[in-house]
Amino acid sequence: MLKSLTLSGVGPAATFGPIEFDARLNFITGDNGLGKSFLLDIAWWALTRTWARGVPAVPPLGSKRSSIAYAYSKSTPGDFDETSVFKRVEQQWPTKKGRPPIPGVVIYAGVDGSFSAWDPVRNYWQDEEAGERPRAFNFSPDQVWNGLEGPGGIRYCNGLIQDWVLWQKGQDPAFDDLIKVLDTLSPSGAERLEPGKPVRLGLDVKDYPSLRMPYGQDVALIHASAGMRRVAALAYLLVWTWREHIFACEQTGRKQAKEIIFLIDEIECHLHPQWQRRVVPALLKVMQALTGKKVPVQLIVATHSPLVLASVEPEFDESKDAIFNIQLCDGQASVIKEQWAKQGDVVNWLVSDSFGLRQARSIEAESAIEAAEAWMRGEKAVLPPTLKSQAAIHRELERVLAGHDDFWPRWLVETKQVPRQHPSEQA
Repeated sequence: MLKSLTLSGVGPAATFGPIEFDARLNFITGDNGLGKSFLLDIAWWALTRTWARGVPAVPPLGSKRSSIAYAYSKSTPGDFDETSVFKRVEQQWPTKKGRPPIPGVVIYAGVDGSFSAWDPVRNYWQDEEAGERPRAFNFSPDQVWNGLEGPGGIRYCNGLIQDWVLWQKGQDPAFDDLIKVLDTLSPSGAERLEPGKPVRLGLDVKDYPSLRMPYGQDVALIHASAGMRRVAALAYLLVWTWREHIFACEQTGRKQAKEIIFLIDEIECHLHPQWQRRVVPALLKVMQALTGKKVPVQLIVATHSPLVLASVEPEFDESKDAIFNIQLCDGQASVIKEQWAKQGDVVNWLVSDSFGLRQARSIEAESAIEAAEAWMRGEKAVLPPTLKSQAAIHRELERVLAGHDDFWPRWLVETKQVPRQHPSEQA
């Protein structure tokens, strides 16, 4: 498991970290542009010594000494830690020879539909000079669906479309695994991801995988919703990565991975709220569904979704879970480990330190309520020009607030206004 990261002279701050990850759930929140995705890229590099998109992190010009320090647990007792100092001439982040392999498989799901997978059996970097193994499997969104080739036309992966249909028609055990994983990642009820029969599109003789929709039709997966496609792609990559890992272990006589690490950027991307509140608990269970046994799972997840955080309240354990917030402090991004506290619902999460909204309403409603509160405190000097009177504030509240909004009773009592008539009660 990844234990810690500390960045100096690279990234959105002069010093970024240290970030002490916990063994199971790790959530990273923060505004756009403050380094959540960058942090996941560095985590991937620390675990695999490769760059998910092939482009290394390069420190800004003028940085005299840039370093990445990282630590993780390994297969032998104790932890491994190292500091890599950037060599600008070579444009490289060097590491010590003889670095021990991490004991697990790593999967990185990008927000753009890309995926990367690293297997300690198939990708371990000691074989790089022999040219026998790829350093990692990096899939563009198109390659997830249509296959991944390496140098010399080596076929690493057939892709979701071909494998799904081949597994299904051939009654391959891999298809049973796919069904289990899809079922685990699905929301309950009518929207479960259930494979339908292979379908053809127009005059094209190619067979495409399909999903059985709640209304009974088998719809080609490429025509399903963006959320369904993303979950289906994740399920497929999980099955492909794990089955190929087992096959490689049998070929080489090496032991199976002891853990799996998921790095997921904006885990809620394209997902309906019904799915958002189930996806993290499902990922904790997915390896057991795939393997039939408990395999330790570490998640490092960037999210903008208060519903994702609300969904883990029943399972959050401060001894093995953590939440981090990236904030802008004095012009530099800073990673802060938040004190865990149940917020109860999405509204309370929105106004928590993790998301930082003052009001879980529209901007106009927030401004109107702040003006009303200032009026009730007698702070008339701070009122905006358009809300200088009690009447103007009341008219604006009527315009922007729902009739059942919780703020109305306080305002009406404090100002002795006539209760607002709800639109449904008007003649």
